[in-house]
Amino acid sequence: MTPRLRHITTVCALGAALAACGTADPAGGARPAPAKSPVSASPSASHPPVLAPGPGGLTPVFEHGPRTQGKTVALTFDADMTSDEGPRAAAGEHFDNPDLIGALRALKVPATIFMTGRWADEYPTEARSLGHDPLFEVANHSYSHYAFTGDCYGLPTVGAGNMRTDVQRAYASLRQAGVPHALPYFRFPGGCYDKRALRTLSGLGVTAVQWDVVSGDAFATDADAVTQQVLDGVKPGSVVVMHCTHSAAPTTEQAVRAIVPELRRRGYRFVKVSELIGVSSGHR
Repeated sequence: MTPRLRHITTVCALGAALAACGTADPAGGARPAPAKSPVSASPSASHPPVLAPGPGGLTPVFEHGPRTQGKTVALTFDADMTSDEGPRAAAGEHFDNPDLIGALRALKVPATIFMTGRWADEYPTEARSLGHDPLFEVANHSYSHYAFTGDCYGLPTVGAGNMRTDVQRAYASLRQAGVPHALPYFRFPGGCYDKRALRTLSGLGVTAVQWDVVSGDAFATDADAVTQQVLDGVKPGSVVVMHCTHSAAPTTEQAVRAIVPELRRRGYRFVKVSELIGVSSGHR
């Protein structure tokens, strides 16, 4: 799959209210890795696999793994609390979902969490726990969860002059919260990007990670519908986008408890995004 320069218009209500996960453990630091050529599949904390830059050094974009390298699927969960939602959290709204994380742990499902810096600031104990649990890997979802393009699900926008700072600030917040190895993967808020955004982030050493399966869990009230949408969409190498925010995606835990055993029954193995990127580097 060749990275494409386009503004994603996935049918998914990824609005400003979507957010994340949680539980607890020890501390550490985090920073994006330097840009380099794709490395092998056996990721380590110090050398996670990344994609080579695109034409002209543009930030590379990853959407799914190879379709012919076995039945693997990566579940990803966005922890996208926006920078202006602090008053809502203070009033009792839950931008985390410990029960969902507990379900993933009970089911022994590895997953990739794309976390905003603002969420890590709000839930440092949970961010630290996720960052120290080998079942999970934590990646960058911006600091503010403001859009990197205009017209992106009603999100406020980040000016081109602040895009790099927003990504770097997120890594600083993850490090401050105790995430020891935040990976050099970045998910655009709302999945919205264009050539200008890719050019602006070039040189940071990140691979932009999108998806090929929309779960539809954002604001969903029917877990069965979310489950069916995922099961209908998954192919070998798929990346599924979901959310671990109880307030904005209240059915996700129930859906995951149905999705996981059914995909395993179909012969799928759950992996982290880093594994898919590692095996994809020679098949793009």
